[in-house]
Amino acid sequence: MDSATSELPARRTPLPAAAETGLKIVIVGGFGVGKTTLVRSVSEIRPLNTEEVMTQAGIGVDETAGLTTKTTTTVAFDFGRISLNDRMVLYLFGAPGQERFWFLWNRLFSGTLGAVVLVDTRRMSESWYAVDRLEHHRTPFVVAVNRFDDDVSAFSLAEIRQALSLPAHVPLIDCDARVRASGKNVLITLVDHLYELAVARELTP
Repeated sequence: MDSATSELPARRTPLPAAAETGLKIVIVGGFGVGKTTLVRSVSEIRPLNTEEVMTQAGIGVDETAGLTTKTTTTVAFDFGRISLNDRMVLYLFGAPGQERFWFLWNRLFSGTLGAVVLVDTRRMSESWYAVDRLEHHRTPFVVAVNRFDDDVSAFSLAEIRQALSLPAHVPLIDCDARVRASGKNVLITLVDHLYELAVARELTP
C-alpha cells in the first residue's frame, strides 16, 4: 500500500489570497492511533510535527502495548492545512494521545468547529476519553476507524459503535490514515456532518 509520504503533492499549495474563512478541526484519539499520519497524509503544506524519539523515560508512563514498531511520539501537537475552496480553509490540529498531555486538549478544543476521533480496534479503550471530552465540550465529531494491515480483529462498525456507546447520529466510518484519499474522505464526512447539524438548528423552532 502506498505510504502517506508517497502521496504528498509534489508542490506545496500556497494559501489563496481570497481565503477569508479558517475552520479549526482537531484530530484526537489514543496514543499511537495514527493522528500524526492522518495530518501528514492530507495536509497541502508540509505539516508541523512535534514528534520526538521515544526513550526509556516513557517506560511505565506511556502505554505502548501493541505498538511494537512505534519509535516516536507527539509531544505537543501536529498542524496541517487543507483548502476546501478559494475562500475556505481547514486548519488541522492533531492532539497528543498520551494521558500526560491530556491537559492540552481543553486549549485545543477552544474555537474548534468539529473533531475527528481516530480509533484503533487493537486498543479501543484508548478512544473512550476522547469521545467523553468531546461530548463534555459539546463539540461535534465523527469517528474514523483506522484499519491497519495487522488489524486481525475485524470488528464491524456496528460492534465498534456499541463498544464506544456512540449515538446513532454520530458518523462512524473506516479509513486508512496513510492514504490521502481516505483521510480526505474522513474530513468530508465531518464537514457534511457539521452542515447537517447547522441545517437542523436552523429548522428547529
